[in-house]
Amino acid sequence: MDLSDVALLVAAGLAAGTVNAVAGGGSLITFPALIAIGLPPVPANVSNSVSVFPGYVASVAGSRMDLPRGRALWPLLPTAVAGTVVGCVLLLATPARAFELVVPFLVLGATAVLAFQDPLRRLVGHPADLSPRRRTVTVQAMVALGTVYGGYFGAALGVMLVAGLALVLDTTLARVSAIKNLLSAMVGLTTLVVFALFGPVDWAAVAVVAPATLIGGYVGARLVRRLPSVVLRTLIVVFGTVIGLYLLYRALG
Repeated sequence: MDLSDVALLVAAGLAAGTVNAVAGGGSLITFPALIAIGLPPVPANVSNSVSVFPGYVASVAGSRMDLPRGRALWPLLPTAVAGTVVGCVLLLATPARAFELVVPFLVLGATAVLAFQDPLRRLVGHPADLSPRRRTVTVQAMVALGTVYGGYFGAALGVMLVAGLALVLDTTLARVSAIKNLLSAMVGLTTLVVFALFGPVDWAAVAVVAPATLIGGYVGARLVRRLPSVVLRTLIVVFGTVIGLYLLYRALG
């Protein structure tokens, strides 16, 4: 890497960390940047997954005041780890083309769920009206699906988690975003371990991008706490739509 490559990766890491904390989709900044400096697609995807982990950790630190107290989230963590491992295995062991064609529609679908959250709640039932058992099963299912996706590709993971959790949790969007940050950090930690052991990681690129995502993640998480719910939801919907259309264009291009 020359100096211009380093500058590109630092800028991409700062932007991606901020975007991931606010809405998700920051990998669509760092992934093309890694491609631009000459990494092949699979090493770029693997290196990107490892690089964004510090940003997720910083996002958790920045949003920790909005996390539920006690041990309410603990049962979700094993599900997040298991889902991520499944996604990592899919990435390393199967052809990517079919999944690349499905991913844009998953992202656009998740964005639509968030955009039309209130009508959908009236259709499927408000979270406050669900029995504790049904709510637990539904939340676990949302986390499992989201983290399988996160282990495989990761871009727009935040959009998908926020959309799914906001539909089944009766709480503020800021708290949903904080939970999303924690789950994203678990996805990041799991992919770090799996790909460090079995994936083609470019550690030089990781050493440049990771510290930048750390700074951006903390800044973005602090920003989220100051945004009204309607503004935050609008930002996530806009990000999700742009990301989904970009992925669709790339998959069909």
